[in-house]
Amino acid sequence: MSHILRKHRAAALVGAAIIAGAAYLPFTINSSNAFAAPSDTGGVLASSGSFASIVDADKPAVVTITTTMKATDVSADQQESPMDEQFRQFFEGQGIPLPHPAPQHQGSQHAMALGSGFIISRDGVIVTNNHVIDNAVDIKVTLDDGTELPAKLIGTDPKSDVAVLKIEAPKPLQTVAWGDSDKLKLGDQILAIGNPFGIGTTVTAGIVSARGRDLHSGPYDDFIQIDAPINHGNSGGPLVDRNGNVVGINTAIYSPNGGSVGVGFAIPSDEAKAIVAKLQKDGSIDHGYLGVQIQPVTKDVADAVGLDKSGGALVAAVTTDTPAARAGVKPGDIVTAVGSETVKTPKDLSRLVADLSPGAKESLSVWRDGKTIDLNVTVGGNENGQKQAAAESSDIQGQSTGQPSLGIGLADLTPDLRQKLNLPHNTNGAVVASVNADKSAAAAGIQSGDVIVSVNDRPVHDARDVKTAVAEAGKAGRKSVLLLIERDGNKTFVAVPFAAA
Repeated sequence: MSHILRKHRAAALVGAAIIAGAAYLPFTINSSNAFAAPSDTGGVLASSGSFASIVDADKPAVVTITTTMKATDVSADQQESPMDEQFRQFFEGQGIPLPHPAPQHQGSQHAMALGSGFIISRDGVIVTNNHVIDNAVDIKVTLDDGTELPAKLIGTDPKSDVAVLKIEAPKPLQTVAWGDSDKLKLGDQILAIGNPFGIGTTVTAGIVSARGRDLHSGPYDDFIQIDAPINHGNSGGPLVDRNGNVVGINTAIYSPNGGSVGVGFAIPSDEAKAIVAKLQKDGSIDHGYLGVQIQPVTKDVADAVGLDKSGGALVAAVTTDTPAARAGVKPGDIVTAVGSETVKTPKDLSRLVADLSPGAKESLSVWRDGKTIDLNVTVGGNENGQKQAAAESSDIQGQSTGQPSLGIGLADLTPDLRQKLNLPHNTNGAVVASVNADKSAAAAGIQSGDVIVSVNDRPVHDARDVKTAVAEAGKAGRKSVLLLIERDGNKTFVAVPFAAA
């Protein structure tokens, strides 16, 4: 499987192991602690005192997946997949340094990756993680009884990290059924089944620790967090409930040493089931694309634009010649709904757009100039594989108004300042010359050199325009002011509350 995250202190690791040549090399920080004993999670018991009946029913439907890939595909420079990198960026963004993958042994022309999967139809349809079979030139499936069969890749979706395989078995196979992950509650008992470290099919028990975990790996991030131990090789295996139904696909762990410490992540079945159905039908998924950068709508932002409550996705920027631009979406718009579906967070918008098919026509409800308007958009495609359905802007620091009462000093954007700040000739606004550390602008993260380009969606050309717009917002009874600032070539909105000034 793919080595997603390993580290000196703490890391997320997707559960698969790699074998180079004849040597068994699990993905870990170093070999000295590769098989460190997982911390004791205490375990749980079914009401009857045993999970044996569930295991008896489900274990025959769990398979081991072995993939062969060219050695160049797992070289030191190529070991991390795009999803690995997304996980790495997330955890390093939390201040957790992650080591880079250890180089594989040289001299072998092929390497093998190990993961798990589960059978969903008696004719041999198998579900696993995309990263288990990524870059594979050959895929083999080993059934619970030891039978080894070649597998064909039916479809894969890197954004959701889901893949579908097919094997031709000599007889009907035992299967597992999909469960309802939406019914899971914190504390519910679950079982994880897979082949950790290649030692053989293994069952571990635990509880649902959290729901809706976002690891910033894509528009579908909505992971179930579990404390059932999963390790390298568990990736793609089923997470089952007390009825024996699949409620998740075991995908990643958070670990200080490459072994389980009771923090694992699974893709919810309600999400995976729909993706699997599409992959079985079409072999791939072309996600919808809008072409905006978005950020959360905080209470201060809502106050600044006249919304009675926070919620929605604030458009910080619109990429030119995209579906959003053609539909008339503007920076400062707050998207509150896609069709009949309410948008409460930026993640909602990302997922709703990603679920739409390219070419689909949909309406966007946006809050603009104190009222809701509807825009008609023709959803674009994800042709180059690099764009996300609705790219969530990176975490930002607040920026200030150009008003000294908010704790900043302003300067007009002169040609000399424009050159020093490396700004385009068509950029207008006011430069933040100074920031009072005790005022709201500093608390919001305003820095000297930031350029304020609009106030409450009204473009500004100089310091006077900024001061006038802020004063008008105060007279109108607004509790905060919404600024669009430019820093290092990036634009973002920040609401600065008047009360905190």
